[in-house]
Amino acid sequence: MNIAYVTYQDKGAYDSTTVESEDDQLLDFLKSKGLTIEKVIWNDPSVNWDNYQLAILKSPWDYFDFINDFYQWLEVLEAKNIRLLNPTDVVKWNADKHYLLEIEAAGLKVTPSVFLNRSQQTNLNSYFKQFNTDKLIVKPCISGGSKNTFKVTSDTVEDITEKLKLLLLDEEFIVQPFLNEITDSGEWSLIFFNGKFSHALLKKAKSGDFRVQHAYGGTIYPQEPTEKLLAEAQSYVDLFAKNCLYARVDGAVINNEFVLMELELIEPFLFLNTNPSNYEHYYAALLELV
Repeated sequence: MNIAYVTYQDKGAYDSTTVESEDDQLLDFLKSKGLTIEKVIWNDPSVNWDNYQLAILKSPWDYFDFINDFYQWLEVLEAKNIRLLNPTDVVKWNADKHYLLEIEAAGLKVTPSVFLNRSQQTNLNSYFKQFNTDKLIVKPCISGGSKNTFKVTSDTVEDITEKLKLLLLDEEFIVQPFLNEITDSGEWSLIFFNGKFSHALLKKAKSGDFRVQHAYGGTIYPQEPTEKLLAEAQSYVDLFAKNCLYARVDGAVINNEFVLMELELIEPFLFLNTNPSNYEHYYAALLELV
């Protein structure tokens, strides 16, 4: 079986040292297990996809910049009967943050959200009262890496509302209350391989920022989740990440209950380097699925 290890054309938008380290170390590990696997860029026109029977999404970190091309690429894989991990139907569903509505409808806790349609006229001031908060987070429904993501306060609301009017001409947005627990306690990430828990960590933003990604100076702290937290995170995976090689459950503990921020099923950083056994967990899950 020839395996495509799918990544993106790095143009320096992220911390490439960290990204390449995880990508390359995992690739080398899988090769050491005897797999016939090679790194390919998902939208590289020179790639002959007929050469592969399986494709693993690792770091297509620009898919949201070329979302229509990305959807077409998924259709190409389906037409050629190339199996994708995670599955194409899951990836399509997970690409748009409207998926949070379906998770909420299933009775699981998610961050309260309002979705803004394209070209919708809105004033962000109204959401302070609606969410009973003094800070908001606004971001595109199809996005990643904190692109066009704003933290809104009373001091910045008018300026960001004007920016949003222009951005809404091209895409839909989501408005959420800023979770103070992220600043106070940190954001949880729990990583699962083929539905089984592997490892967890807390992510914290650097002083003065709200973004926890390492590209913006965020730091990570490996953690052992409580049984309650693990069971809560597992419920999202059981319902919405079936047959997935990997899933990352991101959220915060609020009033002793886990609240989902995002269920990452396309291209999450997996923090494999926090424990050598994480690579074995990944490999074991891959064998189970193929």
